[in-house]
Amino acid sequence: MSKRKHSISISTVLLTVLLMSSISCAKKPSDDVIAKEIETKVAADPDTRDSDVSVVAKEGKVIVTGKVKTPVAQKKVEQIAKEEPGATGLDDQTTVETAAATPEPVQAAPPPVEKPKPQPTVIPAGTTLTIKVTQALGSKTSQTGQTFMGTLAQSVKGIPAGSSVSGKVLNAKSKGKIKGEGELSITLTSISVRGETYSIQTTPIDSTVKGKGKRTAGITAGGAAGGALIGGLAGGGKGAAIGAGVGAGAGLLGGTMTGNKQIEIPAESALSFTLSAPLTIPPAPQ
Repeated sequence: MSKRKHSISISTVLLTVLLMSSISCAKKPSDDVIAKEIETKVAADPDTRDSDVSVVAKEGKVIVTGKVKTPVAQKKVEQIAKEEPGATGLDDQTTVETAAATPEPVQAAPPPVEKPKPQPTVIPAGTTLTIKVTQALGSKTSQTGQTFMGTLAQSVKGIPAGSSVSGKVLNAKSKGKIKGEGELSITLTSISVRGETYSIQTTPIDSTVKGKGKRTAGITAGGAAGGALIGGLAGGGKGAAIGAGVGAGAGLLGGTMTGNKQIEIPAESALSFTLSAPLTIPPAPQ
């Protein structure tokens, strides 16, 4: 009786083990299901959905092949495969795509820096040009229409001192011994700058000396004071620019108190003319 009970007990245990094993086998997903689930999850995950992989399973061991975009995506695929129910192992054969080397953009050479173009020099009307005449001028010795030469005594914007100037005698009239007036009127007509000559317009300098019967000016013996007197001889301002700033030796030279006086401007006298129109000087060639 005892042996029979023992035999029944062993049979019961074996039956239970077989039953449980059968139930366990029934619940374990097939290899196809495992592979399909992994592929579905890889396609849905934001980190791996751009991956081009294939999944197969053999007796629960998962084999993944193909390419992934990044190392992060590769690790995520491995995680999904390992966590899949029924998977017993993983053989990850995926490779990370190597992005084609993007050539560095060629740095374009910076455009050459253009130097600002030189602008012309404009000397406005009203500018004073102080010159030294290179020849003597006079009411008796000069002729109407005569050309005279000089040099710029003081530099002016864009024009260096020493630049050559030319002028014209507008009127020259010798004073008679008893009657008549000595007259001298001059103006500048051109100036040379860096080898180029430019026409200019200046206000004329006029000087007049009355005859013996109507003598209005005193006698002067030259020098700086003599230069200033030329304006006085004009009778109230004409020619006042003559002699402004002149040195010794320049000015008005005359004869005697009898009125035998002529208007004389010695060589090297300094005269100041005023531009009556602007002067434009092109920039120097580069």
